[in-house]
Amino acid sequence: MAEIINMPRLSDTMEEGTVATWLKKVGDKISEGDILAEIETDKATMEFESFHEGTLLHIGVKEGETTKVDELLAIIGEEGEDISSLLNGGSSKSSTEVKKEGKESTETKTEVKEKSEDKPKEESKGGSDEKSNTNAKLPDGVVVVTMPRLSDTMEEGTVATWLKKVGDTVTEGEILAEIETDKATMEFESFQAGTLLYIGLKEGESAKVDSLLAIIGPAGTDVSGVASNFTAGATTAKKEEAPKEEAPKAETKVEAPKAEAKPSKPVATTSTNGRLFVSPLAKKIAQEKGINLQQVQGSGENGRIVKSDIENYTPSAAAAVGKFVPVGQEDFEDVTNSQMRKAIAKALTNSKFTAPHYYLSVEFDMDNAISFRAQFNSIPDKKISYNDMVIKACALALKQHPQVNSQWFPDKMRLNNHVHIGVAVAVPDGLVVPVVKFANEQTLPQIGAVVKDLAGKARNKKLTPQEMEGSTFTVSNLGMFGIDTFTSIINQPNSAILSVGNIVEKPVVKNGQIVVGNTMKLSLACDHRTVDGATGAQFLQTLKGYIENPVTMLV
Repeated sequence: MAEIINMPRLSDTMEEGTVATWLKKVGDKISEGDILAEIETDKATMEFESFHEGTLLHIGVKEGETTKVDELLAIIGEEGEDISSLLNGGSSKSSTEVKKEGKESTETKTEVKEKSEDKPKEESKGGSDEKSNTNAKLPDGVVVVTMPRLSDTMEEGTVATWLKKVGDTVTEGEILAEIETDKATMEFESFQAGTLLYIGLKEGESAKVDSLLAIIGPAGTDVSGVASNFTAGATTAKKEEAPKEEAPKAETKVEAPKAEAKPSKPVATTSTNGRLFVSPLAKKIAQEKGINLQQVQGSGENGRIVKSDIENYTPSAAAAVGKFVPVGQEDFEDVTNSQMRKAIAKALTNSKFTAPHYYLSVEFDMDNAISFRAQFNSIPDKKISYNDMVIKACALALKQHPQVNSQWFPDKMRLNNHVHIGVAVAVPDGLVVPVVKFANEQTLPQIGAVVKDLAGKARNKKLTPQEMEGSTFTVSNLGMFGIDTFTSIINQPNSAILSVGNIVEKPVVKNGQIVVGNTMKLSLACDHRTVDGATGAQFLQTLKGYIENPVTMLV
């Protein structure tokens, strides 16, 4: 028999809902507990589970569409089942009504529908009047929380657990209680903030939908009058049903499963289709904390994992059921950010998210460079580093490719004719970039002397602002730390930065033969607003010529 699924009331104030996403489509097989859709309420977007099994035969509300509570949302039944009569006359009936009236004519269904709808309207009206009268007497800031309709067939609910007690501060989104519906135990979030002033139902007690559940408001507010108005019309299911049902059955429902089933509940109970029974909020908190849900013991109905299970989870609990968990003690130290660290963070964040970076990577043959440096350093009082050679080569190449030596402004591009190269230097508090001015006009020994002087001042915190200003290009070298390749964030207002790696001895092919060679990898980060890919590639070709044949830098 086909089951009509109506728009559920997922919050105490919900009047209508919007389908944010359908997670199933017509024709899909549905198992009990499967998430059918995500529903936007007046407060939040919540997952809506199916309480039926079968095939999804009809979707009544498309994604993005809105309908009132208790209106047709979907129909689930047997594959190929004829549901035309339901679509023509029973779209607003519950699944119970459909079963009762399945053999009646369309006219009879219409009459029953009108009668069944008239009665709720009168009851609803009476309830509204009662609430409105109460609301008229409500002190400022006081909100009455009623038993929510948490499933499409729910008529009453039982408070399984209160997670807050009278006097507790409640924030919007916190779990007030776990409510047992006719299908499952679900967490009920508060949609108000304040102090829990009154609890209308004790744990284990039941009440009909829209009955008084709790009162929230400013601390110290007297709500005894408000509570009495609601309590007068609310009776618990225990008192109403005790004469109709045998006492042992009622006791078993409320007490026995909680006392006996808890020790025997399996860890991470799953349904027949492999789905883990876990509430959406518990799943979210577990993801934030990095907790493996397979290791958590659920305390909800059918082993369902709820928020409190995640909050109370400890590795020892998982170890007790034979699960391997890491051991150790978390430890940390908070270090106040220095002004330098704040400045670095601000500058690099601005660069990364305003300049469209792209990267070009190359590998240069360093055999000639190694020989050149050895010969140069054999001259008395003449010592140069590979970094000095890279800076000099970049300066000469930039003169031939001024667009890489440029700066971006909202209304113009500035092509610099002078070459000032910034050299990234690591210091205890972070990173500074002193500048080698007019690097193309200086000799290799002069560049080496300037870099050594600036690096020393940087480490001793003696650099002046003028010595860190005006760069048109930047070189960052991590080769001395054994780093083979990396990329850097552009040091604005530059248009590019060169990342220099380590010189590595490795097999290479020369003249068709595999021989031992030495190579170095470099990555050029470019601002695409000023430097196109071809422009960056041409710059690297020129740079390659100077580094692989360093004698040309002396001409």
